[in-house]
Amino acid sequence: MTAIIKKSDFVLTPYMKSNDLKATYQVLNTLIPYGILWFLAFRAIDISLWLLPPIIVLMVLFSLRSFSLMHDCGHYSLFRSQKTNRIVGFIFGLVNAMPQYWWSKDHSFHHKTNGDWEKYRGIGDFLSTEEYDKLSLSEQKFYNWTRHPWITIPGGFFYLAFKPRLILITGGLDFIKHIVTCLRKDSKMTISEIIYSHDSAYWGSEAEFWDVLLNSIFVVISWILGCYFLDTVFFLTVYSIVLSLSAAAFIIIFFVQHNYEGAYAHKTEGWDYLLGAVEGSSFLEMPAILRWFTADISYHNIHHLSEKIPNYNLKACDQANRHLLTKATTIRLSDIPACSKFVLWDNVSDKLVSIESHQKVKLQNSKVA
Repeated sequence: MTAIIKKSDFVLTPYMKSNDLKATYQVLNTLIPYGILWFLAFRAIDISLWLLPPIIVLMVLFSLRSFSLMHDCGHYSLFRSQKTNRIVGFIFGLVNAMPQYWWSKDHSFHHKTNGDWEKYRGIGDFLSTEEYDKLSLSEQKFYNWTRHPWITIPGGFFYLAFKPRLILITGGLDFIKHIVTCLRKDSKMTISEIIYSHDSAYWGSEAEFWDVLLNSIFVVISWILGCYFLDTVFFLTVYSIVLSLSAAAFIIIFFVQHNYEGAYAHKTEGWDYLLGAVEGSSFLEMPAILRWFTADISYHNIHHLSEKIPNYNLKACDQANRHLLTKATTIRLSDIPACSKFVLWDNVSDKLVSIESHQKVKLQNSKVA
C-alpha cells in the first residue's frame, strides 16, 4: 500500500446501505434450520448414534453463522433500524449465550484501534516481547500453553457459556460493595444517587448491564428447558460440543485475520487507521459454503474500512476496490497452523513474531554480546 492512497479513494458508501428484506431472509435461513437441527438431533439418537455427528457439524456451522449475524447487528449494519438490530442481535446472542450489546461495545474498541498494538492486544491479550521476557520460566510456560490453538476449544466454551455469567456475578458483588461503602459515608444517600455514582469495571453503561442480565436470565432458562424436554445428558452434551466448536472456529477465524506474518502491528505513535484496516486485516480465502456460514467475514479488510457495510455487500465492495488492496494479505485455510505461532508483538520492530523466533533472536544476541 502506498502513502498516496486515502480512505476517500475507496468506494464504500454505495455498499453501506442495509436491505431489510435480505436481512430478514438471513435471519430466517439461520434460526429456523438451527431449530430444526436440534429436533433432528434429538430424534436421531433413537435411530442411530451415527446420525448424530453430521447433524452436530451442521449445528456448529449454523451456530457460527448466528454469531456472524449477531456481529453485524452489533455494528447496526444488518437492518436499517437500530432498534431492529438490537432486538435481532439479542436473539442471536441467546443462540450462543453471548450478550450481544455488551459484546459489541467491547468489539467496537477493536475496530477503533486495529493495528495499534499498544492499545489493543488481540483476541488473546498477547504480550510484547519485552513483557514476555520479564515473565518467570513458569509464567512463560503458562503463557505458551494458554496461547496454543487447542486451548480455543475449552477457552471458547468458557468465553461463551461462563464469562458473561461470571461478569454478572462479580459485577453484582462489586455493586453491593459500592452500596455498603456509600451508606457508610452517607446514610442519607438515595438509591438513584448510589446507582449513578457507581462506575462499574464490568459494564460501561446501564444498557450494557441490562443486556448482560437479560441474556443470562434467558440463557439459563433455555438450559433448564433443554434439560427438561430433551433429556439432561443429551442436551448438555450436544450443547457443550456445539458451543465449544463454534466458539473455537470463530476465535481461529478472527485470529488469522489479524495475526499473520507481516501484519501491521504498530505503536500508538505514528499508528494509521487505514494501514490498520488494509494491512492489519487479512482476506481469508475459504470455499463458498464456509463464506456463507461465516457471513462473508473473510472480507475482513473491507469490513475494517467500514463496519457499516452489511455482510451481504462485502464481496461486491471488495471486488469494486480490489485494485486498492494490492498490499492486503490473503490467508488460506492451510496457512492457519503457521499463523497460530504469531502470539508476541515485537515492540521494537513493530511486527508480530513467534515465541520460537523471538528466543532464537535472543540467543543470537547473547552470543554476539
